[in-house]
Amino acid sequence: MEQQTHKRRVRYSGTHPRRFEEKYKEHDPEKYRDDVEKILQSGKTPAGMHIPIMVQEILDFLQIQPGQVGWDATLGYGGHTRKMLECLHGQGHLYATDVDPIESEKTKARLLAMGYGEDILTVKRMNFARADEVADEPFDFVLADLGVSSMQIDDPARGFTFKQDGPLDLRLDPTSGVSAAERLRSLRYDELVGLLQENADEPYAEQIAREILRVYKRGGAIDTTRQLYAAVSQALSFLPTGSRKDSVKKSCQRTFQALRIDVNSEFEVLYAFLEKLPQTLKSGGRVAVLTFHSGEDRLVKKAFKQGLQDGIYSAVARDVIRPGAEECFRNSRAHSTKMRWAIKK
Repeated sequence: MEQQTHKRRVRYSGTHPRRFEEKYKEHDPEKYRDDVEKILQSGKTPAGMHIPIMVQEILDFLQIQPGQVGWDATLGYGGHTRKMLECLHGQGHLYATDVDPIESEKTKARLLAMGYGEDILTVKRMNFARADEVADEPFDFVLADLGVSSMQIDDPARGFTFKQDGPLDLRLDPTSGVSAAERLRSLRYDELVGLLQENADEPYAEQIAREILRVYKRGGAIDTTRQLYAAVSQALSFLPTGSRKDSVKKSCQRTFQALRIDVNSEFEVLYAFLEKLPQTLKSGGRVAVLTFHSGEDRLVKKAFKQGLQDGIYSAVARDVIRPGAEECFRNSRAHSTKMRWAIKK
């Protein structure tokens, strides 16, 4: 029998780990529960972990009963999935889909260790735009959480954060399509301005687009997250010193959002999901959708309203439901969340 070589954890300087890969306690929350709990109590999200948002509001609406069949369209870390599985009490079935090959396998293994095997849970690596291909049976309930998981945001290697340097990737599935860096190089000035305005309502879209193209014209590169941050920062150098830092941060967040939406075709995917959704629901079936920016919310609102007018849905949310102040304190990433729901006629 081959002896397994012991692998030592990554060492770090100082008293606290700073880099993502050094945060070994947070990457193994089951082993270091007390440490992770302290981080959660401080209102922060541990690295490599995701806190499910609006769990109680979702469960209150979906009214999941044992024996029902449901679909978690965006598996992620599995926080919502686990709560829905608990409601089934071992009876019925839950389908879960996700395009991320890295995180979906981790989550599947984590849920299996909790006792949720293939008898009650089916995990498929596929885009939720393929709603009509998930199962051969209609659903009693569906949940779609459109937010990017914290595990993806926090890992510099995925390119979703500008807090640490990493490749400018932004793909939810890094095995297909082109990276954000490749996409950025292919855009003309008017296309880049349109992308920033339409996908993120960026007020400084023209200045940012000009600076990005200026970098390329001078023979520079924007292949990493910090290089894009530097370009945005330079584009906004005309702003007053007092307000510049906060403005740069917000414009960077919007720029990354706009690129991520484009690279992953998020609006097209959401539109396809909403179009196919009614045929996947049983009569009386319930769907809840969590959105995180105005573009997503407008699409969901419009689709549900039209479905109500066409007699597809018997009821839809007239107003968005938002997380409470306590949840927003415990999880700062919950602030922008909006929940809408619909019931199939």
